[in-house]
Amino acid sequence: MTEHAVLYQAAAYCLGYPDDEFYERLPLLRQAAPELGEFLEHAAAEPPQDLAAHYVQVFDFKNRHSLYLSWWRDGDTRRRGMSLVRFKEVYREHGLEFTGEELPDFLPAVLEFSAHAGPELLQEHRSGLELLRIALTGFGTPYATVLDAVCATLPGPSPKDRAEALALARSGPPREEVGLEPFGAIGVEPSGALGHEPLAVIGERS
Repeated sequence: MTEHAVLYQAAAYCLGYPDDEFYERLPLLRQAAPELGEFLEHAAAEPPQDLAAHYVQVFDFKNRHSLYLSWWRDGDTRRRGMSLVRFKEVYREHGLEFTGEELPDFLPAVLEFSAHAGPELLQEHRSGLELLRIALTGFGTPYATVLDAVCATLPGPSPKDRAEALALARSGPPREEVGLEPFGAIGVEPSGALGHEPLAVIGERS
């Protein structure tokens, strides 16, 4: 189990579609991940149908809120295929095979992997995470606080604005210096449901 395993696993549940399983886990999440307290308090107080509608509004119809990490660097270009292969290779290097319905760069899946193996992929895609965090903050959604907590676990301070996040992308590791054009492009739309088995760092599956 990695240093921030519980936080990453809890954040994965928070960024998935708020279904019945999420609400079943909510009391345990509130106890286990105080860093996510602001969002979890909001989720507990919000009628389930309202939170579900808000999730769809934020993530299904806002391309610039994409939960697919490679989109932030590659957009819908052919380069994205190689990025997706990279995600699968990293999973495989740690003895895990990605077989879900979602793409392997889906942030909840990456967070669950990070709970198991550490934040390698989160660090590789730090600029995309920060751009998503800034976009969600600007949109005024409580989901932004989940990204705040995740980004706070990574080395160095978070960029203060989009310009700093783009500068991070340009000055970061070589893999992050490729394909900056899609930052303002049209991305893919998330399908909503999680298509992978959680690593269950928090509790047991019911």
